[in-house]
Amino acid sequence: MALLAPEGVLMPKRIYCSKNADRAKNLRRNMTKQERHLWYDFLSAYHIRFYKQRPIGGYIVDFYCSSAKLVVELDGGQHYSEEGIHYDKERDDYLESLGLKVIRFTDRDIEQNFAGVCELIQRECEKAEGEPLPAPEGATFP
Repeated sequence: MALLAPEGVLMPKRIYCSKNADRAKNLRRNMTKQERHLWYDFLSAYHIRFYKQRPIGGYIVDFYCSSAKLVVELDGGQHYSEEGIHYDKERDDYLESLGLKVIRFTDRDIEQNFAGVCELIQRECEKAEGEPLPAPEGATFP
């Protein structure tokens, strides 16, 4: 069964791709310090379910919320080379063609402005859900 995306593009009901399941499992076991911080101190307790290291098409996204159609990416140094920038653009274009919104943060954003990152993610989820959402219990931002 296919769903009609907001732009009128047909998209599959499930966009999960098992082709990269083993690699995604390895990435979940070996998250970066910044990924662990965002996951354990915010996303894992969020009121809307997020998945970590989720295969979508031929890619693995850092965090994915299916109900908000939101992808959250954390960018380390490898994303700022010419090759990394080109790859990320190609990848974002593909994910957006599926009707997903991609938001990116740097590792430095996580380390120096964690509350701002969490607030932006919450705002994007609220936009997608169409209503204000409570902050997760035990969240480490004001």
